Amino acid sequence: MARSLEGKVFFVTGGARGIGAAVAAEAASRGARIALTGLEPEQLESVAATLGPGHLHLECDVTDDGSVEAAVAATVEEFGGIDMVLANAGIATYGSLEHTTPAAFDKLAAINISGVHRTVHLTLPYLLESRGWIGTLGSIASYAPLPGAAPYNASKAAVELYNRALRLEVGWRGVCATTIHPSWIDTALVRESEADLASFREMRERLPWPLHKTTSVEACARAIVNGAEKRKDRIFIPRSARLVFWLRNVLNSGIGEKVLDRDAEEIVPMMDAEVAALGRSMSARTATINEAEAVPDE
Repeated sequence: MARSLEGKVFFVTGGARGIGAAVAAEAASRGARIALTGLEPEQLESVAATLGPGHLHLECDVTDDGSVEAAVAATVEEFGGIDMVLANAGIATYGSLEHTTPAAFDKLAAINISGVHRTVHLTLPYLLESRGWIGTLGSIASYAPLPGAAPYNASKAAVELYNRALRLEVGWRGVCATTIHPSWIDTALVRESEADLASFREMRERLPWPLHKTTSVEACARAIVNGAEKRKDRIFIPRSARLVFWLRNVLNSGIGEKVLDRDAEEIVPMMDAEVAALGRSMSARTATINEAEAVPDE
């Protein structure tokens, strides 16, 4: 049976734009009180203003214990507790592993993996008290590898198993831990990658259905909030992404790899050349916001 969001306190990381901002808007429209967190204070304020009165926006760096602790404490002080959490903050890198610096990989892992744990660990006492809900942003990339996206693939595979173990640990204590598996969502992350890299656009266009399908951020948010209300085990966006999940063993078999890597010989050198010409291994906005090492190995 679905649980109403009316009056629930919903803590969202990576809330300045994209999936985080859209989920905040959708949840607020259903009566939730939002604690919107992220690294872009002006953008957070702008998003929060669209939610109406009674919400909170907080600058928060998921790679820093003190920053997350402060955001959680401010949320609890303002609202009295936390009922729901979306561990959404994440970034992506460009290019093959040969040209991905350890610094760029470490930054991605610090946000996409350690940032998820930091968010879960520091909000969990309140979720256990409220018998609440936590959603972690996985991806179909956790079981459908793509050349040129290995660090992102690795981080989402880590989130997948992390959340499965978390569900076993806290499910019997009344907390619902949901893994969210989006395919391509029309976010700044995807649009910036396509603007930077013709190879990325071409790779996406060559993917078979449903791997190439793009979903609007609003539809993605509705699916996440609907799934949270129903306390679903997994949320697939779009629903056809469930097929990719069930076919994951095929995708990772010899036959599946032949399908996925048939264009790698052309796409990977093209992508690495484009990344070298850019002089950065992630989008300009991501590199600036996160002060990441963005220059790939030559």
